[in-house]
Amino acid sequence: MTIFADILSTVFERRYRPWGPARRDSRPIEAVVADLIGSTGEVSGTGLARQIIDRYGEMEEDERLAFFRHVATDLAIVPDRLRMALDAYEAEGQSKETYRAVMAAAEPPRQELIRRLNQVPGATHALVQMRADLLRLARGDEALLALDLDFRHLFASWFNRGFLVLRRISWESPAHILEKIIAYEAVHAIESWRDLRLRLEPTDRRCYAFFHPAMPDEPLIFVEVALTRGIAKSVQALLADDRRQLASDEADTAVFYSISNCQDGLAGISFGNSLIKQVASDLVAALPGIRTFVTLSPIPGFSHWLAGAHPGLTPASDKQLLSLAAFYLIRAKREDGLPMDPVARFHLGNGALVHQVHARADTSEKGMRQSAGVMVNYLYDLKQVAQNHEGFATAHDVAASSEIAGLAAAAEKITT
Repeated sequence: MTIFADILSTVFERRYRPWGPARRDSRPIEAVVADLIGSTGEVSGTGLARQIIDRYGEMEEDERLAFFRHVATDLAIVPDRLRMALDAYEAEGQSKETYRAVMAAAEPPRQELIRRLNQVPGATHALVQMRADLLRLARGDEALLALDLDFRHLFASWFNRGFLVLRRISWESPAHILEKIIAYEAVHAIESWRDLRLRLEPTDRRCYAFFHPAMPDEPLIFVEVALTRGIAKSVQALLADDRRQLASDEADTAVFYSISNCQDGLAGISFGNSLIKQVASDLVAALPGIRTFVTLSPIPGFSHWLAGAHPGLTPASDKQLLSLAAFYLIRAKREDGLPMDPVARFHLGNGALVHQVHARADTSEKGMRQSAGVMVNYLYDLKQVAQNHEGFATAHDVAASSEIAGLAAAAEKITT
């Protein structure tokens, strides 16, 4: 961990003091918002920001929607002001003052509102929850979706990698953090405290999460890792109660078997790329025997694609099923040329390679429903990650092993 990240991590030992009682403003919230944007004093601004956050927290859904519509429409860019600033910038030259005027006119007042709301201790988490509400309520409303771009723009800066702290989650971590790991697990449900303990306590298990200093009790994203000998082919075998535990120095492979985003309000803010690479780097430093880094991932769009293809494919054998899965992963594309499968887009965008597919790898009800029981290993070859990422980002090239390419070629006879 860098010195800077180490300093940030000390924030986790602090707890904010309660805010205490505040003077209640009976005016409409729109008036309080206007005062906050126009305020010049730090103390008065903090008090106004706190009132808005408190009042928002007490609102019903229809009131929140009205609040968002006010912010989206009444605090948007003023086109005439922007045109005048651009005209002056073009006519008078690119001076400091004309550029400043363009910047001021091009930024909607609602961005400054969001910044000022963030003055209140603990407000960052409240704003993340506010954005989650906005995403839920937007429902195709273009003005609200434009407002979301302002939230996303600011969050991309506030939650950039330089401010994130990587922490290992262990069985000794605080109970309130462990409870959230259980609640936020989105891939393979954690059914009980005993189940959680089996994922955290053994010597061949790891869990890492990114935190932000402004949200020290809220994981942003976490990854669960199994240390194994060889590449895992079944999640049930990986999580079996009676499996043989390995000493950490016996393992040669790190299997990332579950990655969960924890905050709906941070949708579209990418952490997974940095998380996987940081964890891999830390594991290499701590356990030199680990030489292979793979996922054991679901294929959530596979069953839907099978059901809708030509006009429904029914594989006659596991081999045919795997051929179709390989074809789907590397050949089935959206209109924009990217793979149809969302998990494939994530890992390929991170620079991984489609390595192997396995039948009957997830026999849970969810696994059978979404991917006919098939799972895939994405291989993170640390020497090739940058090259793979560049090829995918610039030309939508899908990096795949020769085994996957051969399976996909075999499936062409079925799909054509």
